[in-house]
Amino acid sequence: MAEAERIIGTPDVDDEAAAPAEPPKGRRKIAMLFAVALVAYLLDLGSKLLVVAKLEHHEPIQIIGDWLKFEAVRNPGAAFGMGEAFTIIFTFIAATVIVVIVRLARKLYSGPWALALGLLLGGALGNLTDRIFRSPGVFEGAVVDFIAPAHFAVFNLADSAIVCGGVLIVLLSFKGLDPDGTVHKD
Repeated sequence: MAEAERIIGTPDVDDEAAAPAEPPKGRRKIAMLFAVALVAYLLDLGSKLLVVAKLEHHEPIQIIGDWLKFEAVRNPGAAFGMGEAFTIIFTFIAATVIVVIVRLARKLYSGPWALALGLLLGGALGNLTDRIFRSPGVFEGAVVDFIAPAHFAVFNLADSAIVCGGVLIVLLSFKGLDPDGTVHKD
C-alpha cells in the first residue's frame, strides 16, 4: 500500500487485513519462556559434558586463586549434598516443577515472568536430565556439579539458573507483577 493510501485510507482496502499479522502477545511470551529455557538447558548440558570429558578424575582448575575453582563433583543429593537418600524425591520434584511451569505458560503475558520461568524450567530440565541418565541408575542419577567457590557448595549452571529464576520471581512478586501481566497493590 502506498504511503498516501495508508495515511488517507481507501474504501476498497481494509487496513487490518492488509497489515502483517503479528503473533498474539501471549504467544511471544510463551516463545520467550521456552527460548530462555532452551538456552539455559543447552548451556548446562554442554558445560556438564565438557566437565565430565575434561575435568572428571583430574585435579581441580583454579580460576581465581583460592576463591574459585572448577572441580568435578557428583552430587546425588540436593544443595550442599544434603538428602542423598532422597534422589528419587528430588527427581519427582523437578518433574513436578516442569509440569507446573508448562501449564502456567498458557496464562503468561509478562516478559519478566517469562524470563524467570524460563530460567527455572531450563535449570530443572538440566538437573532432571542428570537424575534420569547418569549413574547409578534411572531416576537416581547424581547431578554433575563443578563451580566451586571457597567456603560454599559446589554447583552447576542449572542450579544458577534455578536460583536466578527464583530470585526474579520473588522480586516480581514483591513488585506486585503477576504472570498474566496484571499489577496488584496490596
